[in-house]
This record gives sequence, C-alpha cells and structure tokens, in this order.
Amino acid sequence: MTESELIRELTEHAQVITRKNTRLASALAAARQELATLHQEIDRLTAPPLSFGTYLRTVDALERTVDITTAGRRMRVRVSQSVPLGGLEPGTTVLLDDHLSVVATSEADDAGEIVVIEQRLDPNHVLVVVRGEDTRVLRLAGDLARERLRLGDSLLADLREGYALRRILRAEVEDLLLEEAPETSWEAIGGLDDAIEQIRDAVELPLTRPELFTRYGLRPPKGVLLYGPPGCGKTLIAKAIATSLSATSGTDAYFLNIKGPQLLDKYVGETERRIRLIFARARDKAALGLPVVIFFDEMESLFRTRGSGVSSDVETTVVPQLLAEIDGVEELRNVIVIGASNREDMIDPAILRPGRLDVKIRIDRPNADGTAAILTRYLTADLPVAEKEITDAGGVGEAIAVMRARTLDALFARNEETALLTVRRRSGARETWHLADLVSGAMIANIVDRAKNAAIKTELATGTGGLTTAHLLAAVAREVTENADLPGASDPEEWARVVGRGHGGDPIIAVIPR
Repeated sequence: MTESELIRELTEHAQVITRKNTRLASALAAARQELATLHQEIDRLTAPPLSFGTYLRTVDALERTVDITTAGRRMRVRVSQSVPLGGLEPGTTVLLDDHLSVVATSEADDAGEIVVIEQRLDPNHVLVVVRGEDTRVLRLAGDLARERLRLGDSLLADLREGYALRRILRAEVEDLLLEEAPETSWEAIGGLDDAIEQIRDAVELPLTRPELFTRYGLRPPKGVLLYGPPGCGKTLIAKAIATSLSATSGTDAYFLNIKGPQLLDKYVGETERRIRLIFARARDKAALGLPVVIFFDEMESLFRTRGSGVSSDVETTVVPQLLAEIDGVEELRNVIVIGASNREDMIDPAILRPGRLDVKIRIDRPNADGTAAILTRYLTADLPVAEKEITDAGGVGEAIAVMRARTLDALFARNEETALLTVRRRSGARETWHLADLVSGAMIANIVDRAKNAAIKTELATGTGGLTTAHLLAAVAREVTENADLPGASDPEEWARVVGRGHGGDPIIAVIPR
C-alpha cells in the first residue's frame, strides 16, 4: 500500500469516527435535555402549591414590596422581577410561591357572595348589606372602582378578602325597574276629558311654566292619586303623563311601572330595600335633568292603613319607608309619583295627605257621552266592514257611525237583556244592576275585540268578510252573560267597593244573580 492510499484510508476512517462522535454528542445532548425536562417535571410535581392573594397597594417600588391579603390575613411581601408592578391595581388576584413572594397574577374568582350597595363611602369603598342583615365596608376592585355605582346595585364580593369584584345584574331587580318609554298620547284616551284636564294642570304646568309657580310661591305637587273602579284607564293615563312629559321637556321620560304585589317579599326588610332602590333609580335619572314618573299600580295591595291587621302588618314598616322616600322627592324637580287604586279607602291616610299625593282624581266609569268617545277610538273607518253594512248606510264612515250608535244603545239599555244581578242592601232596598252600571274602557275594548274575532271566524266559515253590527251586538250580549256569572257573593260589599258601586252608609248584604 502506497503512502497516498494509506493517507486516504486513514482520512476516511477519521471521517467515520467523526460522524459517530457527532451522533453520540447529539444523543447525549438530547438525553441531557430529556433528563433536564424530567428533573423540571419532578420539581414541578414536588414543589409546594402556590397560594392566592389579593393585592392591596405598593409599599416600596424600589424594594418591590407590596401589601396583600390572603385568607383574611394582611401581609407585606416581595414581588418577583417577572411581575411588573405597573400591572398591579387594588383587587388584582396574585399567586404566591412557598416563600410568599408574588410570582404571577391570575383571574379573579368567578364565584362569591352577592351583596347590595347601601352607600358609596368614597371612590374606593362601599357600605354593603350582606344576606339582608349584616353591613360591611368593602374595597372596590380596580375596574369596579371606575364604574358609576348606584344604591341598590348587586355586587359579587369576596368577603374573606374584603373586596367587591364586579357588578351583577339581578333579573328580579331589573324587571322591577323596567324603564318603559310609553307612547300613549292624550288623544288615545276617550271619555275622560275632565280628569285629563286636571292631571295636565297638576303635572304639565309646573314643567312648562315654572316661573309662574315661583312667582305665586306655589309648590308643584309631588304626587297624584288616580282612584276609581277597575278598567277605566288609570294605567293608560299614567303612561300618557310620561309621554306628555317627554314632549314638553324635549327628552324621553322614564316610566317606572311598579305593581304593588311585585314589591312584596317574605324576607324582613327586603320590601323596604326595593322601595329605596326604586327611588334611588329615579333620583339618578332626575339628576341628569330627565323627567321621571314612578307609577305604583294596585297601591292598596301594599300601602294599606297601618294597624289594619292585613298582610301580617307588613305595612307598619313599608308605609314609613314610602313616606320617607316621597318626602325626599322635594329635592328634585323632575320626579312625579303616581298611584292607582281601586280601593283608595284602604290606603294609609298619611300617604294621601297634602304634601305627598297632593292631587286626587277619581277616574269614574264613562257615561253615555264618554262611552261614545271611547268607541270612536276602537271603531274606526279603516276597519274592514261588511259590504252590506256599507251599502245600507251609504258609505264606510256612515256604517261605522251606525255601528257605534247601535253598540252604545245596547250598552246603555236598561231591560231584561242587559240586567246583570240584583243587590239587596241592609236597609232592605233592592237594586237591579245593568251592564251600563259596570261599563268601562276595558269592557268596551273587549267587546270590540270579541266582535272582530267573530268577524274573522265568519270570514273563514263563509268566505264573506267584514265587521257587522250583529257581531257587535252579539259581543255585548256575551259581555252581559259573563258579568252576570261573576258576582262577588262571598263578601258582597267588598266586591261592590272594588267595582266602584259600594255604599258605606247602606252596605250591600246580598248579591242575587239574574
């Protein structure tokens, strides 16, 4: 073997060894990496658990020391260099290692207790009610501290750490305070012209001509009571007031529609809290210059005369709460309280005295002229009218006028066909009540709707459509039958008071169906 051949062979051998060494080095590096990974996993699995805490404030930025609370204990700890101090704000959840150093941040807990705001003490603290009984002062977490919180708002809180974390929208509260934007004009209400004029004088004048009230030293009324039999337009009037206030003020009025039974709660103090919540919401809106209407429907169900023994005497605490809130309305110019009741005699007199619900307006059953006005709202020329009716009357408008007149006559007829029942009073006097004695706007609307349904069924059955006088008269007859079947025989006088036909001096002692 020549020298050159030997050199070539040795070179090839060296290259083979080099490749083997490279592979071995790579395998060794991989093994070391895998071993390091296994060591890290072992360290991770055997490391003590991290604990949670809540950041309070930075004590020394140079020394990186902060105050935290953990499990209700307040501690001063150091912060790892991997955690930027600028990212910490009050209420931030932090992770602590076994040396109790802050090593990371975490998401706040998504579970906790629900508390209710009683008072905001300062930008970072609130006074809250816990479980409807205890009161606590809580710190506000960073994001929550920047929100506009109101009395009665529900918050998710970590009571051990003393922090309110975020606002919670509770369905029962939001439903109770549903802010409707009614679109009911005065023109949509028929047969109540005198009552509407009184209401507009009481509600609209102070807003449209405040300088006159100031000049005469006259204080605008705080509230209005609408009372009278059911179905006669009290709720409709309240909505029209809100619509009218929107028009006169140039901005949408807020209409808080509260039914008395909605406020009742079996837990002590909860009903009073809801009343405070309602007026707090009203004050928030009024402070922005917006007109607010607080409408209490079925007022007698909640604000009964104290000491009457009804509703387990819940009114002994609920009524004073309402009185306190109404008295506080005088600080605001844009809040009007409206109550509606079928039994005004059952409402606590302190609510009805001047200075609270100042204006009291009876919304009575419509007479013949009022009923005719209401019929014009429901029987209009744009309704589909049977061709025969149009031909007989000489036009659509004339046919509608005939229908109104015939329906009016049927409603106010006093004969055996419209007799509902006979009542016997304590004096021995007997009275026969007819449909005209119980007529209301709601009844008129029901009669027209029933006639329209009958017209639809006729069209489906025969192919001939259109509303007829016969449909309306049949609807009136059906109304007579239904009302005759529903007298209040268990307590006749109470029933008579509800429907607006009671007579305290000579009470009803018996109701005799026809």
